[in-house]
Amino acid sequence: MTALAWCSLAGLLLSIPPLLLTLRNLAVFSPPPPADPGDETLVTVAIPARNEQDNIEACLNAVLASSHDHLEVLVYNDDSSDNTPRILERLDAEHDNLRIVPHVHLPQGWVGKQHACHRLASAARGDHVLFIDADVRLEPDAVARALAFAQSTDSALVSTFPRQIVRTLSELLLVPNIFFVLLSYLPLDRMRTTLEPATSAACGQFVLVRADAYEASGGHAACRDSMHDGIRLPRLVRRAGYRTDLFDGTDLASVRMYRGARETWHGFAKNTYEALGSPVLLVVFSMVHLLAQVAPWALLPFAIAESDQPAAFLAGATVLAHLTHRTALARRFRHPLVLALLHPLAVLALTFNQWHSFALTLTGRRVWRGRSFTPSHATLSAD
Repeated sequence: MTALAWCSLAGLLLSIPPLLLTLRNLAVFSPPPPADPGDETLVTVAIPARNEQDNIEACLNAVLASSHDHLEVLVYNDDSSDNTPRILERLDAEHDNLRIVPHVHLPQGWVGKQHACHRLASAARGDHVLFIDADVRLEPDAVARALAFAQSTDSALVSTFPRQIVRTLSELLLVPNIFFVLLSYLPLDRMRTTLEPATSAACGQFVLVRADAYEASGGHAACRDSMHDGIRLPRLVRRAGYRTDLFDGTDLASVRMYRGARETWHGFAKNTYEALGSPVLLVVFSMVHLLAQVAPWALLPFAIAESDQPAAFLAGATVLAHLTHRTALARRFRHPLVLALLHPLAVLALTFNQWHSFALTLTGRRVWRGRSFTPSHATLSAD
């Protein structure tokens, strides 16, 4: 075979396992069971809020409309400089089961969100604590069904990825990669049969954790220097000896994570390298993604132009596998089907973002919500 054909074969062989794992994962990644109407478990919904004037009222209205009656709602105003404090004061006066957790200065060595979640957990009275972001919108049965899933699977921590709303090209190219990476590389069957920390995952936008397991794991205090509690928190809970699990919450919660190119790029860059955790994995994933997920799209027209039939067949089969892969994900998680045709651009965007995130980490220039962070301290900076 020609060099072109060998490259095409390598791309195909590296593309098939992620496709097969995704299809298997989609089969077992199920919605939670119906809620138990008689469940009297007290759940604390904990919401960190920093400059969330455009989100916080809609978020709280959705939470307060929950069908789960035994609920307390806590909000931590994380030194907001916009209208968030005044909105919270008004809503606090209107709702008996809403409490505003007093703000304290961000301690040295803490990431802002982790400190906010730590403060919320310290004030929580519930048997379970549900951490959500202020831009998340819950359906009325979201809390009750997540609780039912935790109890039916005997899991101390459960999480879901809310339906990710994307409205611009930049959002479409980056945000759905969450599902591509998760389901291509995390075997859910193994996650459910072992307590290995490396086989766990969560989404910081929606994490329901039992209070005793949270305390035993060290909670957000144990990952105070992280910008990716979705990776760190379930690993801490598993190391403490508790089960964690994931469910499909597409119908139970939604979020528009970022708006526009600049916010999307910087939002992902704050932690895409941290999600990998090492330069070695960054290099390996970049090489595999470029060879398996990007190169075949470029090789196919060259193979056709060169009348290299083996290479054209192999590259075409690989592109077909990618189209199948992305179409299955887009249909399941309600993203535009055109994303399948944009697959190589999406993988390129993710790869470049991971390297940008790596550079920001090395130079201590990761910035989010007006705060920059280095491993030794957190300081205020321009966003």
